[in-house]
Amino acid sequence: MSTLLYLLAGVGLVAMGLHALFVHTHLLRQVLALNILSTGVFLLFIAWGSRSPADHADPVAQALVLTGIVVAVSATALALALAVRIKQTTGKSSLSDEADV
Repeated sequence: MSTLLYLLAGVGLVAMGLHALFVHTHLLRQVLALNILSTGVFLLFIAWGSRSPADHADPVAQALVLTGIVVAVSATALALALAVRIKQTTGKSSLSDEADV
């Protein structure tokens, strides 16, 4: 039952992250959407990596999630640095051609 709950929560986070990534043009919101998306993927990996309640979780899935967290933190830092650079260069914090809202 708890595995199903984690799977549903992971799917929900992935869906919310994808929706926010495609809807919003503001750079900070897109970085946050990518973080929500990656959190959902991590939750899915952990849910799929758990076998039965009596057994231990799959260590390969745990290692993948731990590596993914490190990559997500560094990718977030890079994305935020690029967003700051775009804001300094263009004066806009959005990727659209419209004025910032």
